Amino acid sequence: MRKRATAKEVADAAGVSKWTVIRAFTEGASITEESKRRVMEAATALNYSPNLLARSLAKNLTHQIAVFVDDFANPQKLPFLETLTERLQAEGLVAMLININTNFDHVHALLNADQRQVDAVVLFGTAFRNETLNDSRLGRGAPPMFVLARDSQIEGVPAVVCDAERALREIVDHLHARGYRRPGFMSGASALSTALKRRQHFLEVWKEKGVDTVASLSAERYSAQAGVAAIRAYMESTAPADRIDVLMCENDILALGAMDTLRGTYGLRVPEDMAVVGFDNYELGGAFAYGLTTYEQPKDEMIDVIMAMITGRQPAETVTLSGKLIVRTST
Repeated sequence: MRKRATAKEVADAAGVSKWTVIRAFTEGASITEESKRRVMEAATALNYSPNLLARSLAKNLTHQIAVFVDDFANPQKLPFLETLTERLQAEGLVAMLININTNFDHVHALLNADQRQVDAVVLFGTAFRNETLNDSRLGRGAPPMFVLARDSQIEGVPAVVCDAERALREIVDHLHARGYRRPGFMSGASALSTALKRRQHFLEVWKEKGVDTVASLSAERYSAQAGVAAIRAYMESTAPADRIDVLMCENDILALGAMDTLRGTYGLRVPEDMAVVGFDNYELGGAFAYGLTTYEQPKDEMIDVIMAMITGRQPAETVTLSGKLIVRTST
Protein backbone atom coordinates (compact mmCIF):
# COMPACT_ATOMS: atom_id res chain seq x y z
CA MET A 1 0.00 0.00 0.00
CA ARG A 2 1.40 3.37 -1.02
CA LYS A 3 2.36 5.64 1.87
CA ARG A 4 0.33 8.82 2.15
CA ALA A 5 2.19 12.01 1.18
CA THR A 6 2.94 14.41 4.03
CA ALA A 7 2.75 18.19 4.26
CA LYS A 8 6.56 18.29 4.50
CA GLU A 9 6.95 16.38 1.23
CA VAL A 10 4.59 18.84 -0.47
CA ALA A 11 6.54 21.75 1.03
CA ASP A 12 9.85 20.35 -0.26
CA ALA A 13 8.40 19.82 -3.74
CA ALA A 14 6.93 23.33 -3.82
CA GLY A 15 10.00 24.98 -2.31
CA VAL A 16 8.03 26.47 0.60
CA SER A 17 7.73 25.84 4.32
CA LYS A 18 5.41 23.27 5.88
CA TRP A 19 3.39 26.13 7.42
CA THR A 20 2.82 27.60 3.95
CA VAL A 21 1.31 24.28 2.92
CA ILE A 22 -0.99 24.35 5.94
CA ARG A 23 -2.05 27.93 5.15
CA ALA A 24 -2.76 26.96 1.54
CA PHE A 25 -5.36 24.46 2.74
CA THR A 26 -6.82 26.73 5.44
CA GLU A 27 -9.75 28.85 4.34
CA GLY A 28 -9.10 32.56 4.89
CA ALA A 29 -5.42 32.12 5.76
CA SER A 30 -2.88 34.71 4.60
CA ILE A 31 -0.89 33.40 1.62
CA THR A 32 0.21 34.83 -1.74
CA GLU A 33 -1.44 33.55 -4.92
CA GLU A 34 1.93 32.38 -6.25
CA SER A 35 2.72 30.36 -3.14
CA LYS A 36 -0.75 28.81 -3.12
CA ARG A 37 -0.42 27.88 -6.80
CA ARG A 38 2.91 26.12 -6.21
CA VAL A 39 1.54 24.25 -3.20
CA MET A 40 -1.55 23.07 -5.07
CA GLU A 41 0.49 21.88 -8.05
CA ALA A 42 2.82 19.93 -5.76
CA ALA A 43 -0.13 18.51 -3.81
CA THR A 44 -1.80 17.32 -7.02
CA ALA A 45 1.41 15.70 -8.25
CA LEU A 46 1.89 13.87 -4.94
CA ASN A 47 -1.84 13.05 -4.53
CA TYR A 48 -1.76 14.85 -1.19
CA SER A 49 -4.80 15.69 0.92
CA PRO A 50 -4.68 17.38 4.34
CA ASN A 51 -5.29 15.39 7.51
CA LEU A 52 -8.69 16.74 8.48
CA LEU A 53 -8.82 14.78 11.74
CA ALA A 54 -5.55 16.22 13.01
CA ARG A 55 -6.61 19.71 11.99
CA SER A 56 -10.00 19.28 13.65
CA LEU A 57 -8.48 18.09 16.92
CA ALA A 58 -6.21 21.11 16.94
CA LYS A 59 -9.36 23.25 16.82
CA ASN A 60 -11.11 21.06 19.41
CA LEU A 61 -13.59 19.94 16.74
CA THR A 62 -13.83 16.57 15.02
CA HIS A 63 -16.74 17.29 12.64
CA GLN A 64 -18.24 13.98 13.77
CA ILE A 65 -21.87 13.74 14.90
CA ALA A 66 -22.96 10.65 16.84
CA VAL A 67 -26.41 9.35 15.89
CA PHE A 68 -27.99 6.97 18.43
CA VAL A 69 -30.60 4.53 17.08
CA ASP A 70 -32.33 1.72 18.97
CA ASP A 71 -35.20 0.46 16.77
CA PHE A 72 -33.59 -0.78 13.59
CA ALA A 73 -36.55 -3.09 12.93
CA ASN A 74 -38.56 -0.01 11.99
CA PRO A 75 -37.94 0.50 8.24
CA GLN A 76 -39.12 4.11 8.43
CA LYS A 77 -35.80 4.90 10.11
CA LEU A 78 -33.95 4.49 6.81
CA PRO A 79 -35.45 7.49 4.94
CA PHE A 80 -34.71 9.69 7.97
CA LEU A 81 -31.15 8.41 8.21
CA GLU A 82 -30.61 8.83 4.48
CA THR A 83 -31.64 12.49 4.60
CA LEU A 84 -29.84 13.22 7.87
CA THR A 85 -26.51 11.74 6.74
CA GLU A 86 -26.79 13.48 3.37
CA ARG A 87 -27.30 16.83 5.09
CA LEU A 88 -24.46 16.20 7.54
CA GLN A 89 -22.07 15.37 4.71
CA ALA A 90 -23.14 18.48 2.80
CA GLU A 91 -22.03 20.48 5.85
CA GLY A 92 -18.65 18.70 5.95
CA LEU A 93 -19.75 16.57 8.91
CA VAL A 94 -19.62 12.80 9.34
CA ALA A 95 -22.27 10.67 11.06
CA MET A 96 -21.11 8.08 13.60
CA LEU A 97 -24.00 5.59 13.84
CA ILE A 98 -24.30 3.94 17.27
CA ASN A 99 -26.67 1.04 17.94
CA ILE A 100 -28.40 1.26 21.33
CA ASN A 101 -29.43 -2.20 22.50
CA THR A 102 -29.37 -4.52 25.50
CA ASN A 103 -25.59 -4.85 25.23
CA PHE A 104 -24.80 -1.18 24.57
CA ASP A 105 -26.97 1.20 26.59
CA HIS A 106 -27.12 4.98 26.57
CA VAL A 107 -24.42 5.48 29.20
CA HIS A 108 -21.94 3.28 27.28
CA ALA A 109 -22.90 5.05 24.05
CA LEU A 110 -22.36 8.49 25.58
CA LEU A 111 -19.02 7.40 27.00
CA ASN A 112 -18.02 6.04 23.60
CA ALA A 113 -19.09 9.23 21.83
CA ASP A 114 -17.37 11.45 24.41
CA GLN A 115 -14.10 9.52 24.13
CA ARG A 116 -14.19 10.00 20.36
CA GLN A 117 -14.76 13.72 20.91
CA VAL A 118 -17.86 14.02 18.75
CA ASP A 119 -19.18 17.54 18.30
CA ALA A 120 -22.82 16.62 19.01
CA VAL A 121 -25.17 13.69 19.64
CA VAL A 122 -28.49 13.13 17.84
CA LEU A 123 -30.89 10.83 19.69
CA PHE A 124 -32.98 9.31 16.91
CA GLY A 125 -35.58 6.79 17.97
CA THR A 126 -34.23 6.68 21.51
CA ALA A 127 -35.63 7.69 24.89
CA PHE A 128 -33.72 7.91 28.14
CA ARG A 129 -34.14 9.44 31.56
CA ASN A 130 -32.42 12.16 33.57
CA GLU A 131 -30.67 9.45 35.57
CA THR A 132 -28.65 8.63 32.46
CA LEU A 133 -27.01 12.05 32.43
CA ASN A 134 -26.30 11.83 36.16
CA ASP A 135 -24.40 8.56 35.89
CA SER A 136 -21.10 8.91 37.76
CA ARG A 137 -19.13 7.59 34.77
CA LEU A 138 -20.09 10.61 32.69
CA GLY A 139 -17.88 13.64 33.16
CA ARG A 140 -18.60 17.28 32.57
CA GLY A 141 -18.38 18.93 29.19
CA ALA A 142 -20.34 16.27 27.28
CA PRO A 143 -21.22 17.15 23.68
CA PRO A 144 -24.58 18.88 23.07
CA MET A 145 -27.49 16.52 22.50
CA PHE A 146 -30.56 16.82 20.30
CA VAL A 147 -33.64 14.59 20.02
CA LEU A 148 -35.01 13.93 16.54
CA ALA A 149 -38.62 12.79 15.94
CA ARG A 150 -39.47 12.29 19.63
CA ASP A 151 -40.26 14.59 22.53
CA SER A 152 -37.27 15.23 24.77
CA GLN A 153 -37.61 13.81 28.28
CA ILE A 154 -34.68 15.83 29.64
CA GLU A 155 -34.48 19.50 30.50
CA GLY A 156 -31.83 21.24 28.43
CA VAL A 157 -31.92 18.67 25.63
CA PRO A 158 -33.94 20.19 22.75
CA ALA A 159 -36.11 18.16 20.42
CA VAL A 160 -37.30 18.58 16.85
CA VAL A 161 -40.61 16.78 16.72
CA CYS A 162 -43.84 16.39 14.81
CA ASP A 163 -46.82 17.89 16.67
CA ALA A 164 -48.29 14.70 18.15
CA GLU A 165 -51.30 16.39 19.74
CA ARG A 166 -52.37 17.97 16.45
CA ALA A 167 -51.67 14.75 14.54
CA LEU A 168 -53.78 12.57 16.80
CA ARG A 169 -56.58 15.14 16.86
CA GLU A 170 -56.72 15.08 13.05
CA ILE A 171 -56.69 11.29 13.05
CA VAL A 172 -59.45 10.93 15.65
CA ASP A 173 -61.56 13.65 13.99
CA HIS A 174 -61.33 11.67 10.75
CA LEU A 175 -62.24 8.36 12.42
CA HIS A 176 -65.10 9.87 14.38
CA ALA A 177 -66.53 11.46 11.24
CA ARG A 178 -66.45 8.04 9.54
CA GLY A 179 -68.59 6.61 12.32
CA TYR A 180 -66.05 4.59 14.31
CA ARG A 181 -66.81 4.43 18.05
CA ARG A 182 -64.91 1.42 19.43
CA PRO A 183 -61.22 2.38 19.09
CA GLY A 184 -58.10 0.52 20.04
CA PHE A 185 -54.48 1.64 20.20
CA MET A 186 -51.41 -0.52 19.56
CA SER A 187 -48.29 0.92 21.20
CA GLY A 188 -44.70 -0.12 20.63
CA ALA A 189 -41.72 -0.44 22.99
CA SER A 190 -42.78 1.10 26.32
CA ALA A 191 -39.95 3.64 26.80
CA LEU A 192 -40.15 4.89 23.22
CA SER A 193 -43.94 4.90 23.24
CA THR A 194 -44.01 7.14 26.31
CA ALA A 195 -41.70 9.61 24.60
CA LEU A 196 -43.95 9.71 21.54
CA LYS A 197 -47.11 10.61 23.53
CA ARG A 198 -49.31 9.35 20.68
CA ARG A 199 -51.37 7.02 22.85
CA GLN A 200 -51.89 9.77 25.43
CA HIS A 201 -53.29 12.19 22.85
CA PHE A 202 -55.37 9.45 21.20
CA LEU A 203 -57.10 8.72 24.51
CA GLU A 204 -57.62 12.41 25.32
CA VAL A 205 -59.27 13.28 22.01
CA TRP A 206 -61.58 10.25 22.10
CA LYS A 207 -62.59 11.20 25.64
CA GLU A 208 -63.52 14.68 24.41
CA LYS A 209 -65.85 12.96 21.93
CA GLY A 210 -67.54 10.94 24.67
CA VAL A 211 -65.62 7.68 24.16
CA ASP A 212 -63.98 6.71 27.45
CA THR A 213 -62.97 3.14 26.60
CA VAL A 214 -60.01 2.54 24.30
CA ALA A 215 -58.64 -0.97 24.01
CA SER A 216 -54.92 -1.22 24.68
CA LEU A 217 -52.70 -3.50 22.56
CA SER A 218 -49.01 -3.69 23.36
CA ALA A 219 -46.21 -4.63 20.96
CA GLU A 220 -42.75 -5.21 22.38
CA ARG A 221 -40.97 -3.41 19.58
CA TYR A 222 -41.57 -1.58 16.30
CA SER A 223 -41.66 -4.43 13.79
CA ALA A 224 -44.21 -6.22 11.63
CA GLN A 225 -43.70 -9.40 13.70
CA ALA A 226 -44.49 -7.49 16.89
CA GLY A 227 -47.64 -6.13 15.26
CA VAL A 228 -48.68 -9.66 14.32
CA ALA A 229 -48.14 -10.93 17.89
CA ALA A 230 -50.04 -8.03 19.46
CA ILE A 231 -53.12 -8.33 17.26
CA ARG A 232 -53.18 -12.11 17.66
CA ALA A 233 -53.11 -11.80 21.44
CA TYR A 234 -55.98 -9.32 21.29
CA MET A 235 -58.11 -11.39 18.90
CA GLU A 236 -57.64 -14.60 20.89
CA SER A 237 -58.58 -12.90 24.18
CA THR A 238 -61.57 -10.86 22.95
CA ALA A 239 -64.98 -12.15 21.92
CA PRO A 240 -66.08 -11.06 18.41
CA ALA A 241 -68.95 -8.97 19.78
CA ASP A 242 -66.57 -7.04 22.07
CA ARG A 243 -63.89 -6.23 19.51
CA ILE A 244 -62.86 -2.78 18.37
CA ASP A 245 -63.99 -1.34 15.04
CA VAL A 246 -60.80 0.69 14.42
CA LEU A 247 -57.19 0.06 15.38
CA MET A 248 -54.71 2.92 15.62
CA CYS A 249 -51.11 1.68 15.49
CA GLU A 250 -48.23 3.77 16.76
CA ASN A 251 -46.41 3.40 13.47
CA ASP A 252 -46.96 1.97 10.00
CA ILE A 253 -44.88 -1.18 10.37
CA LEU A 254 -47.04 -2.33 13.29
CA ALA A 255 -50.15 -1.51 11.25
CA LEU A 256 -48.98 -3.56 8.26
CA GLY A 257 -48.33 -6.59 10.47
CA ALA A 258 -51.76 -6.18 12.07
CA MET A 259 -53.53 -5.84 8.69
CA ASP A 260 -51.90 -8.97 7.30
CA THR A 261 -53.00 -10.94 10.36
CA LEU A 262 -56.58 -9.61 10.40
CA ARG A 263 -57.01 -10.60 6.77
CA GLY A 264 -54.88 -13.73 6.49
CA THR A 265 -55.44 -15.38 9.87
CA TYR A 266 -58.94 -14.23 10.83
CA GLY A 267 -60.49 -13.59 7.42
CA LEU A 268 -61.58 -10.06 8.32
CA ARG A 269 -62.07 -7.23 5.87
CA VAL A 270 -60.30 -3.90 6.27
CA PRO A 271 -61.98 -1.49 6.82
CA GLU A 272 -65.44 -3.14 6.78
CA ASP A 273 -64.80 -5.38 9.82
CA MET A 274 -61.99 -3.40 11.39
CA ALA A 275 -60.33 -0.22 10.15
CA VAL A 276 -56.59 0.32 10.63
CA VAL A 277 -54.50 3.50 10.92
CA GLY A 278 -50.72 3.89 11.07
CA PHE A 279 -48.23 6.72 11.54
CA ASP A 280 -45.14 7.80 9.51
CA ASN A 281 -46.34 7.24 5.92
CA TYR A 282 -43.96 4.38 5.20
CA GLU A 283 -43.82 3.84 1.44
CA LEU A 284 -45.14 0.26 1.47
CA GLY A 285 -48.28 1.39 3.30
CA GLY A 286 -49.36 3.30 0.22
CA ALA A 287 -49.32 0.19 -1.95
CA PHE A 288 -52.65 -1.04 -3.34
CA ALA A 289 -52.52 -4.16 -1.16
CA TYR A 290 -52.64 -2.04 2.01
CA GLY A 291 -53.98 1.46 1.25
CA LEU A 292 -53.02 2.41 4.80
CA THR A 293 -54.36 5.64 6.26
CA THR A 294 -51.47 7.26 8.09
CA TYR A 295 -49.85 10.50 9.24
CA GLU A 296 -46.78 11.89 7.53
CA GLN A 297 -44.11 13.63 9.59
CA PRO A 298 -42.40 16.67 7.97
CA LYS A 299 -39.10 14.80 7.65
CA ASP A 300 -37.19 17.28 5.50
CA GLU A 301 -38.24 20.27 7.57
CA MET A 302 -37.38 18.48 10.83
CA ILE A 303 -33.90 17.67 9.59
CA ASP A 304 -33.42 21.22 8.31
CA VAL A 305 -34.10 22.50 11.82
CA ILE A 306 -31.87 20.03 13.63
CA MET A 307 -29.03 20.78 11.19
CA ALA A 308 -29.45 24.50 11.89
CA MET A 309 -29.14 23.76 15.63
CA ILE A 310 -26.08 21.53 15.23
CA THR A 311 -24.28 24.13 13.14
CA GLY A 312 -25.28 27.02 15.38
CA ARG A 313 -27.42 28.81 12.79
CA GLN A 314 -30.45 28.46 15.03
CA PRO A 315 -30.88 28.50 18.84
CA ALA A 316 -30.89 25.08 20.49
CA GLU A 317 -34.49 24.89 21.64
CA THR A 318 -37.37 22.49 21.14
CA VAL A 319 -39.25 22.98 17.86
CA THR A 320 -42.63 21.39 17.06
CA LEU A 321 -43.70 21.07 13.42
CA SER A 322 -46.98 20.07 11.78
CA GLY A 323 -47.38 16.98 9.62
CA LYS A 324 -50.13 15.81 7.26
CA LEU A 325 -52.95 13.25 7.47
CA ILE A 326 -52.92 10.81 4.54
CA VAL A 327 -56.36 9.19 4.11
CA ARG A 328 -56.50 5.90 2.20
CA THR A 329 -58.81 2.89 1.92
CA SER A 330 -57.96 1.27 5.30
CA THR A 331 -60.39 3.67 6.99
